[in-house]
Amino acid sequence: MKKFLKYAMYISLLMVAFSFTACQKENVFQPGTDEQQTLAANSATAVLVERTVSNDGSFDNIVDGSSCFDIRFPYHVRVNGTELTMGSRDDLHVIEELFDAVDDDENILDIIFPVTITLADYSEITINSIDEIRALAAQCKEGGDDDDIECIDIVYPVTLFTFDTSLTSTGSFVVESDMEMRRFFAGLGENDLMSIDFPVTLHLYDGSEMAVNSNTELAAAIESAKLACDEDDDNDYNDDDFTKEQLDNLLSECPWLVKNMVRNNMMHTEQYFDYLMAFSPDGTVTVRAGLGNSVTGTWSTVATDKGIMIKLAFDVLVDFNLEWYVYEIEEGKIKLHSGEGNWIIMKNACDLVNTPPDTLRNILKECNWVIKKVYNQGVEIDRLLGYEFTFLADGTVTLSNGITTSNGTWEITTNAEGRLVMAISMGDEPGVNFEWPLSDLRNDRLKFDVAEIGYELILQRVCGDNMNDGDVVEIRSIMMNGEWSVTQYSDSGADETQNYMGYTFGFQAENILGITATPTGPTLAGLWRVIRNSDGILKVYLNAGDTEPLVELTDDWDFVRIIKDELTNEVIGLELRNVSEIAGSAEASVKVLVFEKNM
Repeated sequence: MKKFLKYAMYISLLMVAFSFTACQKENVFQPGTDEQQTLAANSATAVLVERTVSNDGSFDNIVDGSSCFDIRFPYHVRVNGTELTMGSRDDLHVIEELFDAVDDDENILDIIFPVTITLADYSEITINSIDEIRALAAQCKEGGDDDDIECIDIVYPVTLFTFDTSLTSTGSFVVESDMEMRRFFAGLGENDLMSIDFPVTLHLYDGSEMAVNSNTELAAAIESAKLACDEDDDNDYNDDDFTKEQLDNLLSECPWLVKNMVRNNMMHTEQYFDYLMAFSPDGTVTVRAGLGNSVTGTWSTVATDKGIMIKLAFDVLVDFNLEWYVYEIEEGKIKLHSGEGNWIIMKNACDLVNTPPDTLRNILKECNWVIKKVYNQGVEIDRLLGYEFTFLADGTVTLSNGITTSNGTWEITTNAEGRLVMAISMGDEPGVNFEWPLSDLRNDRLKFDVAEIGYELILQRVCGDNMNDGDVVEIRSIMMNGEWSVTQYSDSGADETQNYMGYTFGFQAENILGITATPTGPTLAGLWRVIRNSDGILKVYLNAGDTEPLVELTDDWDFVRIIKDELTNEVIGLELRNVSEIAGSAEASVKVLVFEKNM
């Protein structure tokens, strides 16, 4: 990372940093006179170590646009008009959700100043404006050419020794982190010598580890690893670094489904949704529609000053006939644009086409599956949120909410495109009766849809009721311990808490949610679940029925935090959040829900 500042007081900072781990020892370690055992602060090996332990600021590039520093939590940002609190790295994904909820490039993020930033040497400074951040970012080398080395890490603790010029021991220090190591090196004077207590274990970018036994081996290992991986130091927040050859291979290794299509500012998604595009290495591209009809054209790529460009040419599908630039590659997704008002978003279909039906059959039979979302003929069936499917080997399937259970049959087939289809027949629950084409296959999340006629089903896998997840078990236990009231409900900044005053919520066994309108009123039956989803995010499913105002609470909520009393440390509340796209809008909805425990 770029070194911005040097401080004369590093020695005093060093003493503070090691006040609990440092001790003076005389003649504990006797070094030799060559660099195999001793290091000067300005030696090549010392510089490599210093670069390896520098602070990596690339994780929050979506906010500050620079890998040379990061913004210290907590701080506040405004994303497309919605104010958010960034309390940890996990909160950064909310920004990406808001960005990705809008399939164009018109996203606005404002940092609310002042903020404190942490530099490569772990020093901190206060920033009061976007101009100050841009000035610092301008000094940063991006694209993997910056000073820090991220493809290899030191495994701590590590013991270090210091010596004077006569090689008399002046101290020993046990360092426990990159920050302590960096500050140790910053505290060395020009005439100071130091030595490392070998062996030292190094953790490599591929997950493997190696041990080094001398300064020479340490330097060789760092030199070998420093260019061995993609440090992802670009100002973009998605990993879309690629060459023409890599893009060619990516396009041709699997078919791609069209998920979004805009031409001359006109939405054509419904017309082309789930068209299957197969790019062949010979330069031909075959497009198949839902009924199996196919059209063949040509494709080619070229590297330009604007990025990698894909040229498509068809005799019939003229809406695709443009020179498209790749502006983003996410995991399993490619986004293309051609000037303003022309967009294509494609999703990888490797696992969806020509996959043996037994693959999906076996996945479905392994565990239970919870409904995250279901649309039937364009209407969202809120009442089914959180219901649980159990697919049995004999071809029968059950759907339960903890109180009632529906029974039916299921089968896996393929359609004219070669895509896997899940056919469900359940007479007393028509909301799920359909032949569902698979559009996203993961071991722990499945999506089926036919957007042209408004059918969509998303299922989340739950194995063993997530009882092996300590966080899930803890949150469930907290929620079941007492009754709760809503003390905050806001939708995109609009406070609607008053709509829920007087309601009492009881989170009961078997996922049953009891909602009482008044202390003496009737209790309505709903459903609740706590699970960890396929992205590793803790989710709280609430199904409060389809009557106003309770229907507004029916959603799959991100679990944000447990609220505790500052004096007693007792749990007094829970905060939940939901970020979702607003249909037909370039914005996203952010809902906040806070439950407070009734004492």
